[in-house]
Amino acid sequence: MPERLLKVRVRAGARVRSLEEAPDGTITIKTPVAPEKGKANRDVVDMLSSYLRVPKSCIILVRGETAARKTFKIMA
Repeated sequence: MPERLLKVRVRAGARVRSLEEAPDGTITIKTPVAPEKGKANRDVVDMLSSYLRVPKSCIILVRGETAARKTFKIMA
């Protein structure tokens, strides 16, 4: 199963829920969920799962658990 790393910039507590991909491949996600106890990270995984059409179990947070810039490993 091929793997790839995905760089994501997250804005938790935003007014709208959106996902945008930049030309360099970086994804910016805005989520209205507050960044407490991993809730925003779970919402980000949910959005990535829908966008990439892979199961949530195939998306692993590698770096940036409490940071705005995160790196996810996509195993699909």
